[in-house]
Amino acid sequence: MNWQGCKNILCIRPDNMGDLIMSGPAIRALKKSFGARITLLTSIMAKGITLMMPEIDEVMVYDVPWVKTAEIEDTKAFYDVIADIKNKNFDAAVVFTVYSQNPQPTAMLAYLAGVPQILAYCRENPYQLINNWVPDKEPYELIKHQVKRDLDLVAAVGAYIDDDDLSLDVDNDLWPAISNRISKLGVDLAKPWLLIHPGVSESKREYPFELWVEAGKRLVNDGYQLIVTGAASEKQFAEHLADGIGTGCYSAAGLFPLNEFACLVKHSPLLVSVNTGTIHIAAAVSTPVVVLYAQTNPQHTPWKVPHVVLPFAVPVQMRSRNEVIGYVDRKLYDRPVPMPNAGDISNAVTHLLNPQDLPVQPSPGIPDENPGIAAS
Repeated sequence: MNWQGCKNILCIRPDNMGDLIMSGPAIRALKKSFGARITLLTSIMAKGITLMMPEIDEVMVYDVPWVKTAEIEDTKAFYDVIADIKNKNFDAAVVFTVYSQNPQPTAMLAYLAGVPQILAYCRENPYQLINNWVPDKEPYELIKHQVKRDLDLVAAVGAYIDDDDLSLDVDNDLWPAISNRISKLGVDLAKPWLLIHPGVSESKREYPFELWVEAGKRLVNDGYQLIVTGAASEKQFAEHLADGIGTGCYSAAGLFPLNEFACLVKHSPLLVSVNTGTIHIAAAVSTPVVVLYAQTNPQHTPWKVPHVVLPFAVPVQMRSRNEVIGYVDRKLYDRPVPMPNAGDISNAVTHLLNPQDLPVQPSPGIPDENPGIAAS
Protein backbone atom coordinates (compact mmCIF):
# COMPACT_ATOMS: atom_id res chain seq x y z
CA MET A 1 0.00 0.00 0.00
CA ASN A 2 1.40 3.35 -1.02
CA TRP A 3 -0.53 6.58 -1.38
CA GLN A 4 2.00 8.82 -3.14
CA GLY A 5 -0.65 10.05 -5.55
CA CYS A 6 -3.20 10.87 -2.85
CA LYS A 7 -3.41 14.66 -2.54
CA ASN A 8 -6.93 15.03 -1.11
CA ILE A 9 -7.33 12.93 2.03
CA LEU A 10 -10.24 12.57 4.41
CA CYS A 11 -9.32 11.77 8.03
CA ILE A 12 -12.20 10.47 10.14
CA ARG A 13 -11.90 10.75 13.93
CA PRO A 14 -15.51 10.91 15.19
CA ASP A 15 -14.65 10.94 18.88
CA ASN A 16 -13.69 13.55 21.46
CA MET A 17 -11.09 16.30 21.68
CA GLY A 18 -8.43 14.24 23.46
CA ASP A 19 -8.57 11.43 20.91
CA LEU A 20 -8.23 13.93 18.08
CA ILE A 21 -5.19 15.59 19.67
CA MET A 22 -3.52 12.18 19.92
CA SER A 23 -4.17 11.59 16.20
CA GLY A 24 -2.38 14.86 15.37
CA PRO A 25 1.05 13.37 14.60
CA ALA A 26 -0.47 10.77 12.24
CA ILE A 27 -2.49 13.43 10.44
CA ARG A 28 0.67 15.53 10.18
CA ALA A 29 2.49 12.52 8.69
CA LEU A 30 -0.15 12.18 5.98
CA LYS A 31 0.00 15.87 5.13
CA LYS A 32 3.80 16.08 4.97
CA SER A 33 4.48 12.71 3.34
CA PHE A 34 2.06 13.20 0.46
CA GLY A 35 1.77 17.00 0.27
CA ALA A 36 -1.93 16.38 0.80
CA ARG A 37 -4.85 18.60 1.64
CA ILE A 38 -6.42 17.24 4.82
CA THR A 39 -10.14 17.34 5.58
CA LEU A 40 -11.22 16.11 9.00
CA LEU A 41 -14.60 14.58 9.79
CA THR A 42 -15.11 14.78 13.54
CA SER A 43 -17.67 15.32 16.31
CA ILE A 44 -19.07 18.56 17.64
CA MET A 45 -17.13 17.89 20.87
CA ALA A 46 -13.81 17.90 19.03
CA LYS A 47 -14.51 20.71 16.57
CA GLY A 48 -13.12 23.51 18.76
CA ILE A 49 -9.61 22.11 19.03
CA THR A 50 -9.24 21.84 15.23
CA LEU A 51 -8.61 25.59 15.05
CA MET A 52 -5.31 24.93 16.85
CA MET A 53 -4.23 22.06 14.58
CA PRO A 54 -2.54 23.47 11.44
CA GLU A 55 -2.39 20.01 9.85
CA ILE A 56 -6.13 20.30 9.17
CA ASP A 57 -7.28 22.33 6.15
CA GLU A 58 -11.04 21.81 6.43
CA VAL A 59 -13.43 20.40 9.03
CA MET A 60 -16.67 18.49 8.57
CA VAL A 61 -18.77 17.94 11.69
CA TYR A 62 -21.07 14.97 12.16
CA ASP A 63 -21.88 13.08 15.35
CA VAL A 64 -22.05 9.52 14.07
CA PRO A 65 -24.65 7.45 15.95
CA TRP A 66 -22.22 4.66 16.88
CA VAL A 67 -19.99 6.66 19.24
CA LYS A 68 -20.85 8.13 22.63
CA THR A 69 -20.72 11.75 21.43
CA ALA A 70 -23.94 11.27 19.42
CA GLU A 71 -27.01 12.91 20.89
CA ILE A 72 -29.62 13.03 18.12
CA GLU A 73 -30.64 10.21 15.80
CA ASP A 74 -30.99 11.78 12.36
CA THR A 75 -30.92 9.46 9.36
CA LYS A 76 -31.15 12.40 6.94
CA ALA A 77 -27.89 13.80 8.34
CA PHE A 78 -26.28 10.40 7.68
CA TYR A 79 -27.11 10.58 3.97
CA ASP A 80 -26.23 14.28 3.83
CA VAL A 81 -22.71 13.66 5.11
CA ILE A 82 -22.21 10.86 2.56
CA ALA A 83 -23.25 13.26 -0.20
CA ASP A 84 -20.89 15.90 1.16
CA ILE A 85 -17.98 13.44 1.19
CA LYS A 86 -18.79 12.38 -2.37
CA ASN A 87 -18.84 15.98 -3.60
CA LYS A 88 -15.34 16.60 -2.27
CA ASN A 89 -13.77 13.89 -4.49
CA PHE A 90 -11.33 12.50 -1.95
CA ASP A 91 -8.48 10.30 -3.14
CA ALA A 92 -8.39 8.38 0.14
CA ALA A 93 -9.82 8.16 3.64
CA VAL A 94 -8.30 7.11 6.97
CA VAL A 95 -10.48 5.88 9.84
CA PHE A 96 -8.79 6.36 13.24
CA THR A 97 -10.08 4.19 16.10
CA VAL A 98 -9.24 2.96 19.57
CA TYR A 99 -8.85 -0.81 19.77
CA SER A 100 -12.32 -1.31 21.27
CA GLN A 101 -14.10 0.32 18.29
CA ASN A 102 -15.36 -1.35 15.15
CA PRO A 103 -14.19 0.78 12.18
CA GLN A 104 -16.65 -0.63 9.68
CA PRO A 105 -19.66 1.66 10.31
CA THR A 106 -17.39 4.68 9.94
CA ALA A 107 -15.68 3.23 6.88
CA MET A 108 -19.12 2.77 5.32
CA LEU A 109 -19.47 6.56 5.08
CA ALA A 110 -16.42 6.75 2.83
CA TYR A 111 -17.34 3.57 0.94
CA LEU A 112 -20.85 4.77 0.07
CA ALA A 113 -19.35 8.11 -1.01
CA GLY A 114 -17.09 6.31 -3.49
CA VAL A 115 -13.73 7.13 -1.89
CA PRO A 116 -11.34 4.80 -3.75
CA GLN A 117 -8.82 4.08 -0.97
CA ILE A 118 -9.92 3.44 2.64
CA LEU A 119 -7.44 2.69 5.44
CA ALA A 120 -8.28 1.35 8.92
CA TYR A 121 -7.46 -1.25 11.51
CA CYS A 122 -9.99 -4.08 11.62
CA ARG A 123 -10.13 -7.48 13.35
CA GLU A 124 -12.36 -9.18 10.79
CA ASN A 125 -11.59 -9.21 7.08
CA PRO A 126 -13.58 -6.22 5.77
CA TYR A 127 -12.93 -7.16 2.14
CA GLN A 128 -13.67 -4.20 -0.15
CA LEU A 129 -15.25 -2.05 2.54
CA ILE A 130 -11.73 -1.28 3.85
CA ASN A 131 -9.49 -2.03 0.88
CA ASN A 132 -6.35 -0.88 2.75
CA TRP A 133 -6.85 -3.22 5.69
CA VAL A 134 -4.43 -3.41 8.60
CA PRO A 135 -5.26 -6.41 10.86
CA ASP A 136 -5.84 -5.18 14.40
CA LYS A 137 -3.72 -7.12 16.91
CA GLU A 138 -4.71 -4.95 19.85
CA PRO A 139 -5.39 -5.67 22.64
CA TYR A 140 -4.92 -9.44 22.41
CA GLU A 141 -1.23 -9.46 21.48
CA LEU A 142 -0.10 -5.98 22.59
CA ILE A 143 -1.29 -2.52 23.51
CA LYS A 144 0.25 0.62 22.05
CA HIS A 145 -0.21 4.20 23.11
CA GLN A 146 -2.89 5.80 20.93
CA VAL A 147 -0.33 8.10 19.28
CA LYS A 148 1.83 5.13 18.26
CA ARG A 149 -1.21 3.15 17.14
CA ASP A 150 -2.27 5.95 14.77
CA LEU A 151 1.25 6.53 13.47
CA ASP A 152 1.67 2.83 12.71
CA LEU A 153 -1.62 2.86 10.82
CA VAL A 154 -0.60 5.62 8.40
CA ALA A 155 2.89 4.10 8.06
CA ALA A 156 1.16 1.17 6.36
CA VAL A 157 0.50 3.44 3.34
CA GLY A 158 3.90 5.14 3.37
CA ALA A 159 3.28 8.13 5.65
CA TYR A 160 6.07 8.85 8.14
CA ILE A 161 7.21 11.74 10.30
CA ASP A 162 10.30 12.41 12.42
CA ASP A 163 8.53 14.56 15.02
CA ASP A 164 5.86 12.56 16.84
CA ASP A 165 5.21 15.16 19.54
CA LEU A 166 1.68 16.35 20.16
CA SER A 167 1.32 20.00 19.22
CA LEU A 168 -1.24 22.78 19.28
CA ASP A 169 -0.89 26.31 17.93
CA VAL A 170 -1.55 28.45 21.00
CA ASP A 171 -1.93 32.21 20.74
CA ASN A 172 0.48 33.54 23.36
CA ASP A 173 -0.83 37.06 22.84
CA LEU A 174 -3.84 35.97 24.89
CA TRP A 175 -1.74 35.52 28.03
CA PRO A 176 -1.72 39.12 29.33
CA ALA A 177 -5.53 39.25 29.40
CA ILE A 178 -5.73 35.76 30.91
CA SER A 179 -3.19 36.53 33.62
CA ASN A 180 -5.05 39.73 34.45
CA ARG A 181 -8.29 37.79 34.86
CA ILE A 182 -6.55 35.28 37.13
CA SER A 183 -5.04 38.03 39.21
CA LYS A 184 -8.49 39.53 39.72
CA LEU A 185 -9.56 36.23 41.28
CA GLY A 186 -6.92 36.80 43.93
CA VAL A 187 -4.10 34.65 42.55
CA ASP A 188 -0.58 36.05 42.90
CA LEU A 189 1.20 34.75 39.80
CA ALA A 190 4.55 35.74 41.28
CA LYS A 191 4.08 32.93 43.83
CA PRO A 192 3.74 29.16 43.19
CA TRP A 193 0.48 28.12 41.57
CA LEU A 194 -0.98 25.27 39.55
CA LEU A 195 -4.20 24.07 37.93
CA ILE A 196 -6.56 21.36 39.12
CA HIS A 197 -9.16 19.99 36.72
CA PRO A 198 -11.77 17.69 38.30
CA GLY A 199 -14.43 17.53 35.55
CA VAL A 200 -15.03 14.40 33.48
CA SER A 201 -17.35 13.36 30.65
CA GLU A 202 -18.05 9.96 32.27
CA SER A 203 -18.91 9.45 35.92
CA LYS A 204 -16.74 6.32 36.10
CA ARG A 205 -13.68 8.56 35.73
CA GLU A 206 -14.61 10.82 38.66
CA TYR A 207 -12.15 11.23 41.50
CA PRO A 208 -14.19 11.54 44.73
CA PHE A 209 -15.03 15.08 45.79
CA GLU A 210 -13.92 14.63 49.39
CA LEU A 211 -10.52 13.38 48.20
CA TRP A 212 -10.17 16.40 45.92
CA VAL A 213 -10.77 18.58 48.98
CA GLU A 214 -8.13 16.72 51.00
CA ALA A 215 -5.63 16.87 48.14
CA GLY A 216 -6.31 20.56 47.57
CA LYS A 217 -5.75 21.40 51.22
CA ARG A 218 -2.50 19.44 51.18
CA LEU A 219 -1.26 21.27 48.07
CA VAL A 220 -2.17 24.65 49.59
CA ASN A 221 -0.27 23.62 52.71
CA ASP A 222 2.66 22.73 50.44
CA GLY A 223 2.70 26.37 49.34
CA TYR A 224 0.72 26.30 46.07
CA GLN A 225 -2.17 28.48 45.00
CA LEU A 226 -4.78 26.39 43.18
CA ILE A 227 -6.94 27.35 40.22
CA VAL A 228 -9.90 25.05 39.60
CA THR A 229 -10.68 24.87 35.87
CA GLY A 230 -13.65 23.51 34.00
CA ALA A 231 -16.42 24.27 31.52
CA ALA A 232 -19.22 26.73 32.22
CA SER A 233 -21.47 23.74 33.00
CA GLU A 234 -19.04 22.80 35.80
CA LYS A 235 -18.97 26.25 37.39
CA GLN A 236 -21.12 25.32 40.40
CA PHE A 237 -19.07 22.21 41.12
CA ALA A 238 -15.78 24.11 40.79
CA GLU A 239 -16.97 26.83 43.17
CA HIS A 240 -18.10 24.18 45.65
CA LEU A 241 -14.70 22.53 45.46
CA ALA A 242 -12.85 25.83 45.89
CA ASP A 243 -15.01 26.61 48.94
CA GLY A 244 -14.25 23.16 50.36
CA ILE A 245 -10.50 23.60 49.94
CA GLY A 246 -10.66 27.13 51.34
CA THR A 247 -8.06 29.91 51.35
CA GLY A 248 -5.59 29.65 48.48
CA CYS A 249 -8.00 27.97 46.04
CA TYR A 250 -9.88 29.86 43.32
CA SER A 251 -12.53 28.77 40.83
CA ALA A 252 -12.00 29.74 37.18
CA ALA A 253 -14.53 27.33 35.63
CA GLY A 254 -16.35 28.90 32.71
CA LEU A 255 -14.02 31.90 32.51
CA PHE A 256 -12.03 30.80 29.47
CA PRO A 257 -13.07 29.66 25.99
CA LEU A 258 -11.03 26.79 24.59
CA ASN A 259 -8.32 28.89 22.91
CA GLU A 260 -7.72 30.83 26.13
CA PHE A 261 -7.87 27.67 28.20
CA ALA A 262 -5.11 26.10 26.09
CA CYS A 263 -3.01 29.23 26.64
CA LEU A 264 -3.66 29.04 30.39
CA VAL A 265 -2.56 25.39 30.47
CA LYS A 266 0.58 26.26 28.49
CA HIS A 267 1.60 28.90 31.01
CA SER A 268 0.72 26.82 34.05
CA PRO A 269 3.64 25.27 35.95
CA LEU A 270 1.66 22.01 36.32
CA LEU A 271 -1.78 20.44 35.88
CA VAL A 272 -3.48 17.97 38.22
CA SER A 273 -6.38 16.34 36.36
CA VAL A 274 -8.51 13.29 35.89
CA ASN A 275 -7.96 11.41 32.61
CA THR A 276 -9.79 13.61 30.16
CA GLY A 277 -8.96 15.76 27.13
CA THR A 278 -7.25 18.35 29.32
CA ILE A 279 -4.26 16.07 29.91
CA HIS A 280 -3.70 15.84 26.15
CA ILE A 281 -3.87 19.61 25.80
CA ALA A 282 -1.18 19.75 28.52
CA ALA A 283 0.95 17.19 26.68
CA ALA A 284 0.60 19.19 23.46
CA VAL A 285 1.82 22.41 25.14
CA SER A 286 4.56 20.72 27.26
CA THR A 287 2.96 21.25 30.68
CA PRO A 288 3.75 18.58 33.31
CA VAL A 289 0.76 16.51 34.40
CA VAL A 290 -0.34 14.55 37.45
CA VAL A 291 -3.23 12.45 36.19
CA LEU A 292 -5.73 10.68 38.43
CA TYR A 293 -6.28 7.84 36.02
CA ALA A 294 -9.44 5.76 36.17
CA GLN A 295 -8.54 2.32 34.86
CA THR A 296 -10.32 2.58 31.54
CA ASN A 297 -8.30 2.79 28.31
CA PRO A 298 -4.56 2.33 29.02
CA GLN A 299 -3.66 3.84 25.62
CA HIS A 300 -4.38 7.39 26.72
CA THR A 301 -1.74 8.41 29.25
CA PRO A 302 0.07 11.75 28.66
CA TRP A 303 2.39 11.50 25.65
CA LYS A 304 6.03 12.64 25.84
CA VAL A 305 5.60 15.16 28.66
CA PRO A 306 6.78 14.86 32.29
CA HIS A 307 3.95 13.16 34.14
CA VAL A 308 2.93 10.91 37.01
CA VAL A 309 -0.01 8.54 36.61
CA LEU A 310 -1.98 7.72 39.77
CA PRO A 311 -4.44 4.97 38.82
CA PHE A 312 -7.67 4.01 40.55
CA ALA A 313 -10.18 1.26 39.89
CA VAL A 314 -13.53 1.76 38.20
CA PRO A 315 -16.42 0.30 40.26
CA VAL A 316 -17.53 -3.03 38.82
CA GLN A 317 -21.09 -1.83 38.16
CA MET A 318 -19.75 1.08 36.09
CA ARG A 319 -17.37 -0.86 33.85
CA SER A 320 -17.93 -1.03 30.12
CA ARG A 321 -20.07 -3.78 28.60
CA ASN A 322 -17.76 -3.78 25.56
CA GLU A 323 -16.23 -7.27 25.53
CA VAL A 324 -12.87 -6.03 24.19
CA ILE A 325 -12.59 -3.58 27.08
CA GLY A 326 -13.72 -6.33 29.44
CA TYR A 327 -10.84 -8.50 28.24
CA VAL A 328 -8.35 -5.74 29.02
CA ASP A 329 -9.98 -5.14 32.41
CA ARG A 330 -9.52 -8.81 33.31
CA LYS A 331 -5.94 -9.01 32.03
CA LEU A 332 -4.57 -5.66 33.09
CA TYR A 333 -6.65 -4.53 36.05
CA ASP A 334 -7.08 -7.80 37.90
CA ARG A 335 -5.45 -6.56 41.12
CA PRO A 336 -7.06 -4.05 43.50
CA VAL A 337 -5.56 -0.56 43.29
CA PRO A 338 -5.94 1.78 46.28
CA MET A 339 -7.44 5.17 45.61
CA PRO A 340 -4.69 7.83 45.37
CA ASN A 341 -4.72 10.06 48.43
CA ALA A 342 -3.59 13.58 49.23
CA GLY A 343 -0.08 12.42 50.02
CA ASP A 344 0.26 10.60 46.70
CA ILE A 345 -0.78 13.70 44.80
CA SER A 346 1.47 15.97 46.85
CA ASN A 347 4.43 13.65 46.28
CA ALA A 348 3.74 13.51 42.54
CA VAL A 349 3.62 17.31 42.29
CA THR A 350 6.86 17.59 44.25
CA HIS A 351 8.50 15.00 42.00
CA LEU A 352 7.60 16.90 38.84
CA LEU A 353 8.32 20.43 40.05
CA ASN A 354 11.21 19.65 42.39
CA PRO A 355 12.52 16.24 41.29
CA GLN A 356 15.64 16.54 43.41
CA ASP A 357 13.49 16.51 46.56
CA LEU A 358 11.54 13.29 46.09
CA PRO A 359 11.99 10.36 43.69
CA VAL A 360 8.76 8.68 42.59
CA GLN A 361 8.40 4.98 41.81
CA PRO A 362 6.58 3.92 38.60
CA SER A 363 2.82 4.00 39.02
CA PRO A 364 1.11 0.60 39.40
CA GLY A 365 -1.68 -0.56 37.16
CA ILE A 366 -0.76 1.36 33.99
CA PRO A 367 1.20 -0.35 31.21
CA ASP A 368 4.40 0.90 29.68
CA GLU A 369 4.35 2.68 26.31
CA ASN A 370 4.06 -0.56 24.35
CA PRO A 371 3.29 -3.51 26.64
CA GLY A 372 2.33 -6.97 25.58
CA ILE A 373 -0.77 -8.70 26.92
CA ALA A 374 -0.72 -12.41 26.39
CA ALA A 375 -3.88 -13.83 24.84
CA SER A 376 -5.82 -16.47 26.74
